[in-house]
Amino acid sequence: MKPLETSFERIETKYLVSKTDLQDLIEDLKDYLVEDDYPTSTISNIYFDTEDFQLIQESLQDQHKKEKIRMRTYLAQPSADSPVFLEIKSKDDSGVGHKHRVLAQSNTITQLITKGWGGNLIKDSFLVAEVQKLRQRYSEVLKPRIYISYDRFSLKEKEKIQGFPYQKIRVTLDQNLIYRDENVSLFADKEGLPLLEDELVIMEIKAPGDKPQWLQDILDKYGLVEQKFSKYSCAYHKSQGLAYAPQRKCRYCLCLIFLTLFSTTQPPLLTPFNSYSPLSSALF
Repeated sequence: MKPLETSFERIETKYLVSKTDLQDLIEDLKDYLVEDDYPTSTISNIYFDTEDFQLIQESLQDQHKKEKIRMRTYLAQPSADSPVFLEIKSKDDSGVGHKHRVLAQSNTITQLITKGWGGNLIKDSFLVAEVQKLRQRYSEVLKPRIYISYDRFSLKEKEKIQGFPYQKIRVTLDQNLIYRDENVSLFADKEGLPLLEDELVIMEIKAPGDKPQWLQDILDKYGLVEQKFSKYSCAYHKSQGLAYAPQRKCRYCLCLIFLTLFSTTQPPLLTPFNSYSPLSSALF
C-alpha cells in the first residue's frame, strides 16, 4: 500500500461535461491516463463555517487565501468510528492550490474545530495550529454548515507518454452532486438537493503546472472551457436562495482588454463563445 499523501500543491482547473460526451471523453483520456488505485468512490464532505457564512463570503472576496475547512470521507457508508480526513484548502496569489490533510476520528475533528479540544489526538501539529488560527479569526464560532456528496471517477497520468515528461496529472469526474444545510452529518443518509443539473459532470484537472498539449487537444475536441466553479460556494448560494452559475474563464476577454488599453487600432471583432461546448446554452 502506498503511503498516504498529506500535503498537495497543484493547479486545479474545472470543466463542465455533458453526460452524453462522458464515455467518449474517458476513452480519449485513457490514451494517456489510467484508472487511479481506487478509481471509484463516493465522497462526502462537511464544510465548517460561522453561522452567517463568514469564511465563504470572505473567500468570495479573495480574502485569507480563499481558505476552506472541511471533514471528508471516501467511504460510501461511514460509521461514527470510521477515520475521516480533516482538510484545509487555500490558494496563493499565483493560483496554486494548497491542501493539507490528516486522518482522525470524526468526533475528534469536530471537537477541535468547534470547541478547540483534542488537538493532542491529531497527529499533525501544523493542521492543529491552522485550525486554532481559524477559530481565533472567527471568534471561536465555527460549526458544521453544509454537507456535500458526489460520486467520483479518478484517473492518473501514465508514467510514460512518448514525447511528454511525466507530470503526475490527475483527472477526476464528479457526478450526482447533492447538498444540504440541515442534518449536517457524515453519518446520516445521502439525501439532499441537486447541486447541478443532472446531465452535467464536473471534471477537475489537477496538475503541477501548465497542461500538456495532448490534454489541451482533448479539451478542444470536446469544446471544454475552464470554468470558475466551487462546490461549496454553489451550495452556499443555493442554501441562501441566491443565484449561482459556473462562469467561463475567458482568456479572450483578458486579451481584448489588453489590446484595447495598449493598441491605437480597434481590436478585431471576435465571437469567443461560438467555439464553446453546447453546454453554454444549458447554463446561460
